[in-house]
Amino acid sequence: MSSIRILIADDFKDWRRQAHSLLQSRPAWQVIAEASDGTEAVQMAGELKPDLILLDVGLPNMNGIEAAQQIRQRSPDSKIIFLSQNSDLDIVRAALGTGALGYVRKIDARRELLAAVDAIFGGRQFVSSSLKGFEFTNEAAEKGALRHEVQFYFDGAVFLDAFSHFIAVALKAGDAAIAVIAEPHRDALVLRLKAQGLDLGAAIEEGRYIQLDVAETLSTFMVYDMPDAARFVEVVGGIFEAAAKAVKREDCRVVACGECAPSLWAQGKPDAAIRLEQLWGSVARTFGVDTLCGYALSSFHGEEDEHVFQRICAEHSAVYSQ
Repeated sequence: MSSIRILIADDFKDWRRQAHSLLQSRPAWQVIAEASDGTEAVQMAGELKPDLILLDVGLPNMNGIEAAQQIRQRSPDSKIIFLSQNSDLDIVRAALGTGALGYVRKIDARRELLAAVDAIFGGRQFVSSSLKGFEFTNEAAEKGALRHEVQFYFDGAVFLDAFSHFIAVALKAGDAAIAVIAEPHRDALVLRLKAQGLDLGAAIEEGRYIQLDVAETLSTFMVYDMPDAARFVEVVGGIFEAAAKAVKREDCRVVACGECAPSLWAQGKPDAAIRLEQLWGSVARTFGVDTLCGYALSSFHGEEDEHVFQRICAEHSAVYSQ
């Protein structure tokens, strides 16, 4: 294999030293830098553009999953292998959902790290053999390209029509839908759904329709005004999983409409909104969930917000404005 330039990110110096020692057995592989926290890993990745990044999940300042999301933007050609003690399968799925190609548990590193590097540079994914019960899934490929769309609107009626149509199509097909809605829109959405002939009471009782409040949902995973990746995976992944189980079909489809990130943006927290869009997209890909977000155009103010507007658009597979 040709030369590989490697960045190691771990807050424990001994683990960085062990990983470095293992990698030295391949003369063509070169460790070019080490980082001790997530923020430093993102910065170094952007500056150095390494071929490979070994990334711990439990990094301080910014955890590994969040760091991987930002590294994807700053150094898109860098391949990522998570090297972590964490064995929670939801965390593993979320880590791989960032676009990382490998996940190696530290207890397996001595016998599996080199094999993992060989695998991902050979075009394959790699997950530690000790992660019992984990299976690769490619639900997006099986179901077609997943949708993470955004509707920008001036008129609240346009927003409600878009959300109600998105949800109604799924429920009428016997699938599941999730709506994370701000209080001012909640009753109007219910009225629109009932007007389309849907028996919402039955869908709710079956667990196929889940309607949640934005503020309450945000409170479950926000930490110091930023979404916490581990909490987000646990909370939102659990909601997605519950909706899918309610359908009781192998070919089930789940859709979600939400105002969580738009609510953060409206509160003057653009970084938190964009981070949440990234996390949502990652977990939605993992669970095969189609998503529609809704932003009021009145919350954007000309050129001063143009950069944020473009970043929000970049996180979505389709953009609608009306």
